[in-house]
Amino acid sequence: MADVLVLNAGYEPLHRVSVRHAIHMLVRGVAVVEESVGERTFGPYPLPRVLRLVRYVAMRWRYRRDQAPSCTKAGVRARDGRCAYCGGPADTVDHVLPRSRGGASSWLNLVAACSACNGFKADRTPAEAGMELLLTPHVPDAGWVGAA
Repeated sequence: MADVLVLNAGYEPLHRVSVRHAIHMLVRGVAVVEESVGERTFGPYPLPRVLRLVRYVAMRWRYRRDQAPSCTKAGVRARDGRCAYCGGPADTVDHVLPRSRGGASSWLNLVAACSACNGFKADRTPAEAGMELLLTPHVPDAGWVGAA
């Protein structure tokens, strides 16, 4: 049996769930059957093909075209392409301002780095370690698709 489509209370498609999960939603009373599979039933419930939630659920989508993509390690490595300190192949990422000093895991504080440079820099800023950044961290454009 295929998955069951779940619609929001306003009839917008949300996602798909298993038939078992759909039956649990019916039993809990959080959804109603909008379309069923013929005359088949599961106990007192028609076997659902499409469910609609009883209450509206506000969805916050992870990706919007007008927002910058989420910051990930793979995305930072794809953005930079090489070690920000020596120019060699990057296999990890480094916090320019270390996390222990309040540095965030953001596009503007992460750079691609090789293991040797990352280990040498350790828990210091580049200036304290006597290292120079070869590139400036930046937020990619909204349409950029990094490590996808």
